Amino acid sequence: MTQQALAPMLPSFDPKHTELDSLNGTQKRALSYAGTIHRLFTLVLISKQPADRVLGQYFRENKKHGSKDRRIIRETLFGLFRWWGWGQQLLSKEIQAEANIWYSLLSSTALLEQHAWQDIRSAWQAFAALDSQLIHESEQLLTQGVSVTHKLKAFSSLTGVNEAKVDDLLPLWFWQHCKLDEAAKLPLIEAMSSRPPLWLRVQKHSRTAVIAELANTEITAEASEYFSDALSLGYQSINLNEVSLYKQGHLEVQDLGSQVIGQICQPKADEHWWDTCSGAGGKTLQLRSLMYQQANSSNGESGSITSSDIRSNALEELKKRAARAGFDGISIAKWNSDALPVEANAFDGVLVDAPCSCTGTWRRNPDMRWLDTASAIEDKPALQLDILTRSSKAVKAGGQLVYATCSLADAENQAVVNDFLANNSEFELLEIEHPFNGETTKMLTVWPQDANSDGMFVAKMVKR
Repeated sequence: MTQQALAPMLPSFDPKHTELDSLNGTQKRALSYAGTIHRLFTLVLISKQPADRVLGQYFRENKKHGSKDRRIIRETLFGLFRWWGWGQQLLSKEIQAEANIWYSLLSSTALLEQHAWQDIRSAWQAFAALDSQLIHESEQLLTQGVSVTHKLKAFSSLTGVNEAKVDDLLPLWFWQHCKLDEAAKLPLIEAMSSRPPLWLRVQKHSRTAVIAELANTEITAEASEYFSDALSLGYQSINLNEVSLYKQGHLEVQDLGSQVIGQICQPKADEHWWDTCSGAGGKTLQLRSLMYQQANSSNGESGSITSSDIRSNALEELKKRAARAGFDGISIAKWNSDALPVEANAFDGVLVDAPCSCTGTWRRNPDMRWLDTASAIEDKPALQLDILTRSSKAVKAGGQLVYATCSLADAENQAVVNDFLANNSEFELLEIEHPFNGETTKMLTVWPQDANSDGMFVAKMVKR
């Protein structure tokens, strides 16, 4: 989409309308934040680059910002995208000064996110010329509850946008591809509209010891009830690069939903697995870590992981992470053509974590729901089926083939597996247990609301 096509949906902002000499220190900071966030928000929408990449580049180029500045800019930017399904409807309202729209967007985002910087919120509200009674009423509404239905009432009260609906928080094309019962919609929207916690995975170390060591550095970690090596740091703002356990390779960042994939694979200590689309190696490291856990209980370990990807830089990052963790038994086999980069019929297990629309990670990347179009889903199934079909040639008789995505769309998940099975009769589906509710299924979708995680899909097959 061109910049011209995007222009009608972009809020305008011109800070020159404000007499700087008449502002106090807080108001000047609020004005500066408003301008910076507007530039970043507009750049993301026009360039269609991920918001975290745009924000990271901005902070690298502007080192003057302290931790509070960075937090206000970061959380407001992501909050704007989280509530953009409602916020963009402000653009059609007739407001005398166009700059007021942007301040109204900032004010409503701060309200919905319940941001703590009240001084900046108050300055934005004043710049937006919002009625004090409306501000009070909208805040009172949130004392009655913080569900999306309560937040919709508060947003409408503050902004006067009465046409907004809860469903608007996800784009229309999402609902066309991810058809849910009405009863299931609201829990999904609730999850997608909340900040995700920081999930970690413990490697080659006792989780109990890790929690104790983190506590000694005033970092609170909570053990997952589902997996013995998973823990959550909640919503703490932590620079892991300064945490010793992370630098020593005993901790890896991995969402709980993503950890489901390795747990479904359950590689044994002496098995040989191929991670066909490894990226920077999150699943590879998890598989190898699970092998080490198996080895400790069986007094031996001779298995291995082969990792492949088309991106050299991702594979280089995998090597660094494996070295940091002290993991051996991991080899690299880059995809250089359509030909298999590994031997056929050679592996006990093959994991195909296929490229996808990533709709399951939208709560972590709320900008992507507005940057992508339906083509993000519609363009993928043919590629996914091709990768799955070619990768299956590496599974030996009796071996396992695991197909996974971080998508919530049937077209990328169940449909791909069914098409594969229709043309590869030597494979059959295995029953797997949902790790969060204990239900048995042959095709597992983990929804973000199931255990406060990203959304994931996984199916496990065996070669006869």
